[in-house]
Amino acid sequence: MRQMTKLLTFLALWCFAFAVGQTIQGKVTDAQGNALALIDVIEKGTTNGVNTDSNGEFRITLKKMPSVLVFSSLGFATIEKEVTAAGTVNVVLQEDTSVLEEVVLTGNRAKPRTILDSAVPIDNIGVRELQATGQTNIDQMLTYTVPSYNSTNQTISDATAHFDPADLRGLGPSRTLVLINGKRKNQSALVYVNDTPGKGEVGTDMKSIPTAAIERVEILRDGASAQYGSDAVAGVVNIILKKNIDFTQVNVNSGITSRGDGFNADADVNHTLSFGDGGFLNATVGLSYQGYTNRAGSPGRDDLFGVNNQWTKINPSLGMIVGQPEMKKGDVYLNAEYPLNENTTLYAFGGFNLRKGKSFALYRPPYWITTDFGLLTPQGATYNGFQPTFETDIKDLLFTAGAKFKLGEFNADLSANYGGNSVDYTIGNTINPSLGASSPTSFDAGAYAFSNFIGNFDINRSFGDLTLGMGVEARQERFEVTAGQEESYVNGGAQSFPGLQPSNALNETRTNVGVYATADWDITKDFLLGGAVRYENYSDFGGNTSWKVNSRYKIGEAGVLRASYSTGFRAPSLHQVYLSNVQTLVSGGTISNQGTFNNVSPVIQDLGVAPLFAETSKNISAGITVKGSRNFSVSLDYYQVRVDDRVLFTGEITGVDDNGVPNAAVQQILTANNVTSIKFFINAVNTVTRGFDLTMRLKNLKVGAGKLGINGALNVNRTTLEGDVKTPEKLSGYKNKIFNRKEQSRIVSARPNMKFLFGANYKVGKFSANVNNTYFGEVTWQHAADSFRDQTFQGKIVTDLSFGYDITNAISFRAQINNLFDVFPDEIDPKGDPVTNLGGRFRYPWEVNQFGFNGTSFKAGLTFKF
Repeated sequence: MRQMTKLLTFLALWCFAFAVGQTIQGKVTDAQGNALALIDVIEKGTTNGVNTDSNGEFRITLKKMPSVLVFSSLGFATIEKEVTAAGTVNVVLQEDTSVLEEVVLTGNRAKPRTILDSAVPIDNIGVRELQATGQTNIDQMLTYTVPSYNSTNQTISDATAHFDPADLRGLGPSRTLVLINGKRKNQSALVYVNDTPGKGEVGTDMKSIPTAAIERVEILRDGASAQYGSDAVAGVVNIILKKNIDFTQVNVNSGITSRGDGFNADADVNHTLSFGDGGFLNATVGLSYQGYTNRAGSPGRDDLFGVNNQWTKINPSLGMIVGQPEMKKGDVYLNAEYPLNENTTLYAFGGFNLRKGKSFALYRPPYWITTDFGLLTPQGATYNGFQPTFETDIKDLLFTAGAKFKLGEFNADLSANYGGNSVDYTIGNTINPSLGASSPTSFDAGAYAFSNFIGNFDINRSFGDLTLGMGVEARQERFEVTAGQEESYVNGGAQSFPGLQPSNALNETRTNVGVYATADWDITKDFLLGGAVRYENYSDFGGNTSWKVNSRYKIGEAGVLRASYSTGFRAPSLHQVYLSNVQTLVSGGTISNQGTFNNVSPVIQDLGVAPLFAETSKNISAGITVKGSRNFSVSLDYYQVRVDDRVLFTGEITGVDDNGVPNAAVQQILTANNVTSIKFFINAVNTVTRGFDLTMRLKNLKVGAGKLGINGALNVNRTTLEGDVKTPEKLSGYKNKIFNRKEQSRIVSARPNMKFLFGANYKVGKFSANVNNTYFGEVTWQHAADSFRDQTFQGKIVTDLSFGYDITNAISFRAQINNLFDVFPDEIDPKGDPVTNLGGRFRYPWEVNQFGFNGTSFKAGLTFKF
């Protein structure tokens, strides 16, 4: 009986091994019989897979039998082999250069094309390339992968520190259109009114989009207003979400700076639920934390106040915290499709992001605010001043639903979209001195909110070599401002940020309707001619017509020539039209009312300022791409973008003009409205941006037992001001106050004039390594009135290094060192003006910005697939 039991056990184990433990071995070669290393061999529908070795050989134990093996590699056609028993499987892969020409959706509203087929330059960046940067947010990831894209951490800049303005080709945050799955993403609620790049503009909250939900990012580096409408002056960033993934992925990461601050940790899960016949729901859930950093100066005296006393000696950094803010974030993102029948597919996508942040304002030393009435200082302790906190509660919501279907012989797409972004302010660790001992120490300072409803209907059809597309878009936008609690603004308000007043509160809307048409004609298999035209009408300022023509000519199979000319426009944002923020400030012992009046206010109209209208643009680009082989390609594109009637956020307009001459008309308006200065938005300047983009990629170089890839990318650009600042007749003597030298530098020199990326990646077996060097070119800060005090911050190279190792088929490890050599920007030289570095509080530049100033940081993480 015992022997029979052993026999049955042996047979059961043998059968189990036969069923789920079959081993397949073999060799993969090309058509010439050469062994192919690093070919992916995957058991279909699982994460079980191996790579071929240097001899092209592989060995894999399958989880089930029968099964299907998938053989794939960039540059070769993917094939599938069914296996029903253990044994040897030899495979020959055929070269397929079309695999190199990734299909992109951006840039053509009617027909997806490959990168080489496109008449405009498009980057296609996979999520692995983004994650290899070691950065924690999508805006920073793009900064280190796309040379013409820039975003840097801001500091001591109120809510701007929690959004970080981003732009493409140095044209400002509001001139880059962001799409998700080809649909317009809502703008953020915030106007950047602080002294940072992008001042006076409105961008998209890129931090609200979780990287774990992204499949790839397509960046169209060309004007596209004729196809996509307002904001696409510099180009389009289209974020494509993950779809029907065969496995669940969990990422866990953590990092810290070399100085022991800025601790960060994040975890996310991506999973796909399949349902029906081909339906799926891809879901991403993530949580993250980012600690603050401090890189304040240590002047030992306070030149801003002319103070050098015992307190400054004991507190050489003047109590300041200058660096990235603290942030807690949670998000949920979904992407779903369901084929209703062979002609109709329903889809929906979107998500919710919640962020709570804390940044810091200027420290209030005891010689500035002489008492806190015992509210912030522990009983019995000596009062030493305080540093107010600026705390944000940011919410971003996006939801899109639609259907793709056949309408006769046309392909149709009908969708509806809601997007909203809000930011609530809390001012903490501070007081309102006018309220004395009854002052709160934390204040609700008000809130901003922006939302839009969008409806789209698009159709397209190919008639042989001619493809036509057309569509209509209707949009309603809403901008809301909520006042803070009374104690936050009364009699001078809370220290650091007087709250929004009831007079600032508003709830404004506008609508617009746009119609467009596109046409692409493949005159021959090599020669493409295309064009687009779009008309939009806004309820607040009227209509605009934009158009575009482009062409592409293939040079055999080795390259392509392309060129385009387009007109474009950018509607003034609803925020710019209606923002008002009158603040009561205490300065020098006196109370003064300073702030922003919106563009429809009688106050601004009395100054002769015209209502805001659309910026217009003209965009010329030309380029060439050469594909030397399936492993090497290089492209070069030149561009020139002219923007007319650019919207500016003015400086302070007082009763005295640039030359010190009193202006009775202006003073009368100030007196009538009980304010000491006025700021507003105005169409006032023309700019021209010229530059070129160069990209080079060499991959699949056999080095030792592994393969090496090398990539390089360069952007060089320059923006110049054209003509005089346009001023109303009543303000003809205020050109400098409307747009002084410092404000000009935010447009012409706040971003690097050159950015060069040069990197390499190497993979052998289960190990991979990446090194990337990013050269950030010089930036120049201009003093408001004195050119002697200008400062140019020299270009610097930041080196990032990352490693990865596949511990098993289901677990992989990665580690990154960002800014390996601890590179910092040049330090500020105030040249005798303490306002330049705020009395020594700031060591590194913030009004113009290259790459931040955290220094070296370390990060490591694990990925689980099951």
